[in-house]
Amino acid sequence: MRVLVLFPALLASLAGTALAKPELIRSVSSPIYHLYLQSYPEDTSIPVLGPEASAEYFNIAGTIQSVNSSFYLGIKSDATSYKSLLFSKDSVDAWGLEGDTIMTKQGSSWGRQLNFLACELEDTSYWQLYLQTGSDMPTGRNCSNYQTIHLPCLC
Repeated sequence: MRVLVLFPALLASLAGTALAKPELIRSVSSPIYHLYLQSYPEDTSIPVLGPEASAEYFNIAGTIQSVNSSFYLGIKSDATSYKSLLFSKDSVDAWGLEGDTIMTKQGSSWGRQLNFLACELEDTSYWQLYLQTGSDMPTGRNCSNYQTIHLPCLC
């Protein structure tokens, strides 16, 4: 009987299938300390950091997929070093984890990147999130550079 119970787990392991539970994703530094990844209420294609009460849960396995909407976190090809993120039905197999830190994988189009840019939106409860691949920042906006985003404590 034990062999039958262990066999599906062994097959999943060999196939590289992630069996992790959905997770929250949050920021850990000021001025966006403990804000959580979610869709912007005014435009659900825009990923933002906002209050925990409206946080979304995500499956993370090469892609980052919202359990709430089924949309995937994607990366646009902006000319600036900060790349717009979006939620869409198109999956992007670029994401990984380094400990509890969300990053783009070395073999992705963006290389290994773990820095993000967060810019405050008109509603000061929300900050738009960008992948940061350099040091550019938009002018005329309240932004915080070189932020990281994480899973809650893995303790």
